Amino acid sequence: MINNKQNIFSKGIDEYFISVRDAYKFTALFFKEVLIKPFHGREVINQCFAVGIKSLPLITLTGFIVGIVFTKQSRPSLEDFGATSWLPSLIGIAIVRALGPLVTALICAGKVGSSIGAELGSMKVTEQIDAMEVSAINPYKYLVVTRVSATTISIPILALYCSFVALFGSFVNVHAEETISIISFYQSAFSSISFLDIFTGVTKSIVYGFTIGMVGCFKGFNATQGTRGVGKAANLAVVLSMFLIFIEEVIIVQVSNWFRYF
Repeated sequence: MINNKQNIFSKGIDEYFISVRDAYKFTALFFKEVLIKPFHGREVINQCFAVGIKSLPLITLTGFIVGIVFTKQSRPSLEDFGATSWLPSLIGIAIVRALGPLVTALICAGKVGSSIGAELGSMKVTEQIDAMEVSAINPYKYLVVTRVSATTISIPILALYCSFVALFGSFVNVHAEETISIISFYQSAFSSISFLDIFTGVTKSIVYGFTIGMVGCFKGFNATQGTRGVGKAANLAVVLSMFLIFIEEVIIVQVSNWFRYF
């Protein structure tokens, strides 16, 4: 009985390290293939449309709600100290530094990551990827490189858009409570934002976009067990993407704080 448990535990450890090795090789291959022709520019544009344009309605609604809710939650605390005039600056810093990129990444992890995992997983179990290899088409180049490039390009743009929409939602809430013009609000919001804040936000979004695309493609490319495996690949793509996004958030914030002290 004990030996069986030990064998199961040992097998689980082996499978974990094998999956880590496969993920490393899968990711490293991207940096090799992305620099080699053909570049499949048209497919990258198509994927950017699927990732970016089709996500705009959800990003717009979520960003607007985040701006309103965060402003409502922050106002009472500032009122206790008689510092409601700092509200636009507080909202601007919070959204540009953290909320804009993070909210966008989490939404795209659920929407885009699951879509990529399910699409490639379906192609894998129906042997469409094997058929591409027979047709002398590099499936990794055409399917993975284009999708990862699209998420890496599109998600930073979506994050900036989400930040501006969230600030507009914040302005709507502030304007309802007190008289302030939209120009004055945005001037106050950006007065406390430095170049490092914007650079950190964009860097986060690029890393998040790469992570979402790579995890979705990896899980889809390695899907097994038929239709059940497709659902599992889509689910794991979302869960693992979100997990890695939170880890990357902690690391990038810590590194940016080190630069802030210099």
